[in-house]
Amino acid sequence: MMTGGVVLAVALALLLCGASEAWTGEIRGRVVCDVCGDSSVGPEDLVLQGHFFLSGAEVAVLCITKSGEVLNYQAFTNSKGIYKVAETMPESDRWVSCLARPVSSFHERCTRRGDAHSGIKFSYNRPSGHSHTVKPFLYKPASTPFYCS
Repeated sequence: MMTGGVVLAVALALLLCGASEAWTGEIRGRVVCDVCGDSSVGPEDLVLQGHFFLSGAEVAVLCITKSGEVLNYQAFTNSKGIYKVAETMPESDRWVSCLARPVSSFHERCTRRGDAHSGIKFSYNRPSGHSHTVKPFLYKPASTPFYCS
């Protein structure tokens, strides 16, 4: 029969061994309104009724794992224009490379894609528990305000 201390030590060893195999990754980014459509973010972009950060914009993230599996994620931005995708998986199946791309903006005035890139591809080499930040995706209004000229 095992003593309480031995049972606790065995349980702790099993828990720690299992935890070392898990891996957690996170991808985050932002979607903003480039009011002047100049592919840069500046103070003039805050004029659109404070809607610089686009809430509710949709972003797709596609990742390939070490085992070759393709994982597709869908995310929506919060009130600060931030989206996040996270997953915990076995270390042997962790993400190797990913592609993040904007899908749509539901803002009433800022709905046109503002940058030329259809997506951003990147290698994912972060350790477990660390995130990768993608550069902001830009949308612009259908017509440029007069003060941008």
